[in-house]
Amino acid sequence: MDLSSVSEELAEIDGQISEILRSLSNGFQKLQKIKDANRQSRQLEELTEKMRECKRLIKEFDREVKDVESRNRPDVNRMLNEKKQSMIKELNSYVALKKQYASSLENKQRADLYEGPGEENVLLASSMTNQELMDHGNRMMDETDQAIERSKQIVEQTIGVGTETAAALKAQTEQMSRIVNELDSINFSIKKASKLVKEIGRQVATDRCIVTMLFLIVMGVVAIIVVKIVNPNNKDIQDIPGLAPPALRRKLLWNED
Repeated sequence: MDLSSVSEELAEIDGQISEILRSLSNGFQKLQKIKDANRQSRQLEELTEKMRECKRLIKEFDREVKDVESRNRPDVNRMLNEKKQSMIKELNSYVALKKQYASSLENKQRADLYEGPGEENVLLASSMTNQELMDHGNRMMDETDQAIERSKQIVEQTIGVGTETAAALKAQTEQMSRIVNELDSINFSIKKASKLVKEIGRQVATDRCIVTMLFLIVMGVVAIIVVKIVNPNNKDIQDIPGLAPPALRRKLLWNED
């Protein structure tokens, strides 16, 4: 059945899963031909990464199946679930193969660790004398002690690196905390400054209104003064205190001859 007729998303995910499963099949066939332990380890890492990606895609496939389940016929949903189970079964078979190869590789590496380095001619225990057996055992013990000592050094170095990393992370965390606090202070200062600017703007606007009104009053007074000076007999303009012309003296009746 063509999955594109059910969902384009399902068809795309199915194609990606099929491609990864083919890659896993070819990868394990290639792994069987590899003899070097380091190359086997790298190949297993690549295959493990592909299996993780395949597992993620199968989960996406399952979610998409559940999303379109209500729109499909029962036989279509059954087919999709069977396909999902088939994918899971095939992936699990590769997971089992990976575990087998990993166990075999680990045993081989453990055997190489305890094997005497640089010994080309190994004497059989049956042909060794007691002294040779003791010497050989002592050499193996010394080599084992050296390997353990190297492992201890690696562990100590790892602990040291971990301690330094933890200290660096702690310092970075404290620095980030200080930066956040400084940003909060800056934000508060910006808000306060913005509020102050608004208040100043309102005050300036008020002052401008007052200055404008005073200017208009002064101009009105000046205009009245000018008119009064030019035409002092103009009755439409009331006298301004201090600027009115002197009143004529009234003559008393008894002063008239």
